[in-house]
Amino acid sequence: MKKELVLASNNKHKLAEVQQILKGHHILSLADVSFFGEILEDENTFEGNSLKKARIVAEYCGKDTIADDSGLCIVDLNNEPGVFSARYSKEGTDDANINKVLEKLAGKTSEAKFVSVISLVKKNGKEISFRGECSGRILTEKRGSNGFGYDPIFFVEEYKKTFAELSSEEKNNISHRKAALTKLVDYLATEE
Repeated sequence: MKKELVLASNNKHKLAEVQQILKGHHILSLADVSFFGEILEDENTFEGNSLKKARIVAEYCGKDTIADDSGLCIVDLNNEPGVFSARYSKEGTDDANINKVLEKLAGKTSEAKFVSVISLVKKNGKEISFRGECSGRILTEKRGSNGFGYDPIFFVEEYKKTFAELSSEEKNNISHRKAALTKLVDYLATEE
């Protein structure tokens, strides 16, 4: 059965990705439910930030809400940038964040993983979270023009390409967000 879910995110790229992966369900944006507030992501885990966002939006609109908190964990940087991935650099832009990673790695590659935690907060108050991961390696320079965030430096061995060199369909088949959303879809199917 098709579910209506609000996605607690203003990130247009994330919204498009989630809508594509969850195409069997009706995904509403924050604008669709007239939520224009800012939510401070001040938790120290992906799970904490994801649940916080979903709770606030679900309480505001009275609808089942999902939220994603995701980020890049780089082995040689002690799992930085982690929960600070979107605001890792002073500027907080994709290019500035990538440049900071490349500067800190100082010409080395490093094992890394993307992590996504999708939290569902239902209008009845029930809460559940789903974690997905995708392993890869950080390159020493950007490659590709698709995607967003750290995609141009995140190399996936299976495809011998960065996330930014993959088509959106290829990325959505293997991404951390896909892994977490697949667990969500499986859970939603048990509720029907």
